[in-house]
Amino acid sequence: MQNESGISKKYNPVLYNSRNIRYKSPFGAVSTRRKVTLLFPVADYIKADSVKLFLRRNSHFLEYELRKVGTEEGYDIFTVEFTVEMAGTYNYRFEIYAGEEILYCGKGRGGEAVIGEWLPEWQLSVYQSHYSTAEFIKGGVVYQIFCDRFRASGKAPASKYGVMKSPSEDVTVRDADGVYRANDFYGGDFYGIIEKIEYLKNLGVTAIYLSPVFESSSNHRYDTGDYCKIDEMLGGEEGFLRLIEACNEADIAIILDGVFNHTGADSKYFNKFNRYDSLGAYQSRESEYFDWYTFYEFPDEYKCWWGCTVVPTVSREAKGYQEMIAGEGGVLETRLLQGVKGWRLDVVDELSESFVKKIRERIKKTNPDALVLGEVWEDASTKYSYGEEREYFYGDDLDGVMNYVFKDAINAYVTGGSAEEFVETVMTITENYPKESLDTCFTLIDSHDTVRAINAYSGADVSNMSKEEKKYYRLSESEYELGKARLKIASCLQYFLPGVPSLYYGDEAGIQGFEDPLNRRYYPWDNRDEELLEHYTKLGALRREYRKDFTEQAEIYAEDGKVRIIRGRLRLTVDPINIGYEIKIS
Repeated sequence: MQNESGISKKYNPVLYNSRNIRYKSPFGAVSTRRKVTLLFPVADYIKADSVKLFLRRNSHFLEYELRKVGTEEGYDIFTVEFTVEMAGTYNYRFEIYAGEEILYCGKGRGGEAVIGEWLPEWQLSVYQSHYSTAEFIKGGVVYQIFCDRFRASGKAPASKYGVMKSPSEDVTVRDADGVYRANDFYGGDFYGIIEKIEYLKNLGVTAIYLSPVFESSSNHRYDTGDYCKIDEMLGGEEGFLRLIEACNEADIAIILDGVFNHTGADSKYFNKFNRYDSLGAYQSRESEYFDWYTFYEFPDEYKCWWGCTVVPTVSREAKGYQEMIAGEGGVLETRLLQGVKGWRLDVVDELSESFVKKIRERIKKTNPDALVLGEVWEDASTKYSYGEEREYFYGDDLDGVMNYVFKDAINAYVTGGSAEEFVETVMTITENYPKESLDTCFTLIDSHDTVRAINAYSGADVSNMSKEEKKYYRLSESEYELGKARLKIASCLQYFLPGVPSLYYGDEAGIQGFEDPLNRRYYPWDNRDEELLEHYTKLGALRREYRKDFTEQAEIYAEDGKVRIIRGRLRLTVDPINIGYEIKIS
């Protein structure tokens, strides 16, 4: 059924769309006290008397009546302007009043308004007006290095505990007794990274994100032994300072991994194995570190991360620990003053909100343009953890997060998912995150915690294999070629989406690997996929030459199974069905 203007009464009763600045301005998240303007056209056959907006934060509601400002092309036009005084995550919906009838209006796909009951609401993220994020990272390229596996110079000492391996040897999945100890080392160090600075520059890299560098007995170093010592295996203090100096000369920033939710059991603080000359919490209730941990039955039953006894959890209210990390002269300040430009906070949702705020305060006080990045796997704007609403983007927590939501969307799309679903996921995050935040988020397709992208895209079915069997599995020629073709498409999306592409070391060389530790193999300097390397080099050159364009608002849409992204003067079209992509520059 249609009215005289030809507008369908069934399908076109309202035109509001939160993603179109004609109907909502500004786009996406807004700062406190920033005027928000909504335009809400209602088909004139509905004969709407009035329209109301209901804005809520948890159980607190605000109500606004829209003004009718005219009629246009068969629609009555209603509008409202308002500001929000308090930062937070809000939701909103509309109600249309026509005589005795109330039409409820909620969010449909694509941000479009839909009339019906029990519909989803729109989200409005509001951040504090003073909120600003690290400028140095925006528009650049991040290269994630797993320190032990990138490049061994031979200048650093061997491990005191564990096995040293050559690049030709594969990683250890488990020891002879069936236990995985993460104690096989390849000697990757800071001097090795320095040797490859020119290589990284050619990839367009503007920042290096290093896996943990503090003293530890494992190859991954997520079980810190001493936060005040750079691991000698990596080159110690001298090698670290030389790396910072070399990177500064190359205009490459260093970002460190801050593991502040747990320490190692093998640490000066816990000292379970008596390797440190200290009185650890495991050894005595009189230890100065005892209240840092939670013991259920002293000393062998204690709270630890995901049940892993090698990483006892630090109490969320351990004041002495927090002071060591975020206090004046503490770990954060010391390394920032040495030239570190940012910190990535491991499992940030397990840290208390108050601790995260202290971390940000210390980092920004030391260097206002330093980066504060969090490891969050979900939509960070709506995250709850430990009963706390996480205030990541309100102004006093994080700059950005590792954007695993984008990762999952990319991986699903290039392996057969729909273009529309991809765009819906990406645009939801783009709406929910302040642009200040989104521009600093790391856009990744894999990491040290996931299957290598080329394996994920290859179509290889290893679901019934043990980790030991996966260790010896190598992609067939056809699997590798499919994985590589999809990797090229995925990397184009990664480099064009909002945020900063985070390239996991070796993806550009064709490293294979399933879940960790198989995704942490040594970089194959003598056996690289040169075609892939050339592809990533070209993408890096685009980011370098058109860096400003990559900080502009992105236009992202789906069409005939293809995704198109516009960033300033650049146009990307990807077609996973036909395994192709096209980049144009206007």
